[in-house]
Amino acid sequence: MNQDEFFMKEAIKLAELAVEHGNEPFGAVLVKDGMIVYSNENQIYSATDPTFHAESGLLRRFCAETGITDLYEYTLYSSCEPCFMCSGAMVWTNLGRLVFGASNRDLCSILGEEGSPCCEIVFEHSHHKPAFIGGVLRDENLSILASYFSHHAKG
Repeated sequence: MNQDEFFMKEAIKLAELAVEHGNEPFGAVLVKDGMIVYSNENQIYSATDPTFHAESGLLRRFCAETGITDLYEYTLYSSCEPCFMCSGAMVWTNLGRLVFGASNRDLCSILGEEGSPCCEIVFEHSHHKPAFIGGVLRDENLSILASYFSHHAKG
């Protein structure tokens, strides 16, 4: 197992915890120098905040708690491709690298929608362009998403 797979497994565990806590199945892990420095799960229902996605919540809390707002040396692992809002937050925090599992198009296919490459679109048209790679442990992420959204509506 390579490093990206190792940290993606941690994001997947958080996605599963999010479901246990009454939220949608999304998790995120922030890594620097091969160590997890912060993690977060989706909390849109438990926090009664539709913007409390795993990624945006992680970035808000990490920056507030540490005073660090330049994340160029960090990698964020997300169980699913971040939405437009979360991708924008990655631009504003100067994130160095993003690794995600399932794509937004994968998720939207499960939901019967078209979807779009959110992070690619946002990064392409922004002043900062984090490096990114998708599809890491994609099938594991798709399984969790399909299982959850076969019984729940999105948002």
